Amino acid sequence: MSETEATPSDILRSTPDNPVPPNHFAGFFTGHRGARLRYAVFRCEMSPARGTIVLLHGRSESIEKYYETIRDFNAMGLWVATYDLRGQGGSDRLLKKPKKGHLRRFSDYERDLDLFLEQIVLPDTRLPFFLVAHSTGALIALSAAPRLANRIERMALAAPFVGLTGQALSQGMIRFIAGALTVIGLGQISAGSDQNGRAFAGNPLTSDPKRFARNGAIGTSNPDLMIGPPTMRWLKETLAAARRVASQAHLTAITIPTLVLAPMRDGIVPYASQEELARNFRAGQLVNIIGGRHELFSEADVYRVQALAAIEAFIPGNEASSPVAGDAAA
Repeated sequence: MSETEATPSDILRSTPDNPVPPNHFAGFFTGHRGARLRYAVFRCEMSPARGTIVLLHGRSESIEKYYETIRDFNAMGLWVATYDLRGQGGSDRLLKKPKKGHLRRFSDYERDLDLFLEQIVLPDTRLPFFLVAHSTGALIALSAAPRLANRIERMALAAPFVGLTGQALSQGMIRFIAGALTVIGLGQISAGSDQNGRAFAGNPLTSDPKRFARNGAIGTSNPDLMIGPPTMRWLKETLAAARRVASQAHLTAITIPTLVLAPMRDGIVPYASQEELARNFRAGQLVNIIGGRHELFSEADVYRVQALAAIEAFIPGNEASSPVAGDAAA
């Protein structure tokens, strides 16, 4: 296990309508350049397990937001291993002002994933390994995928961050401004206003008022887990990565069978960009979620159930005994 581990109740947070799933362990592992990153592993009751899902979050999210989805994956007979991305949730912040959503290099995200697989997933969870990711997490998965073929069996990517919509400026203009400000040393400037506490009406994330309120309560009860708008450098790095992973050369290098879950009413990532990604993705298969908004795992049941059913059908179980990964490697 990680070199830094404490009582899980000291690490994971709970609210009345969002209790911590049972049968888990949690701690901190050392990411790239010494970043202290919070993680948790949730075991299922099925024995042997069908495998382990490595769950990657979107920007500004935390482990707490995925408790319901973790329970769903556990009910499928799968363990879940997840961690807070650097700069958010319970992981180390990157600037003196902790509410700023910052990033130094996009490759830092990828190196953190590599270290999580090496330090936590491989020695402490169950084979085979699958990757499920949302938004920015899906962008990280796409970027790292050419190097993951010998470790990850299949990937399911929900609303992958391969474009940006719903902004006052065009994506091209945002990319130009973010790049220019970063070059002249102003990459730590925040882009936009803080959207925490926004009203449910007109939100681009989910059509489910209960899950929207639940997610808001996580932040109200645990303000230290929250971050504000991204910095210009974060935008520069992620938009450059989004352009790169959508290129034909990069997509051709990915051999892991991949499911692209595309909500057709996504107000953050253009549906057309997700559709274009899947069209050029030889190992990818597109599943349209008609009417769904950006956060499929927090959406109304009519959309959320479609996404979960597609993942369950796509991720095969391991019919043979599932040994501890470290034992198998040995």
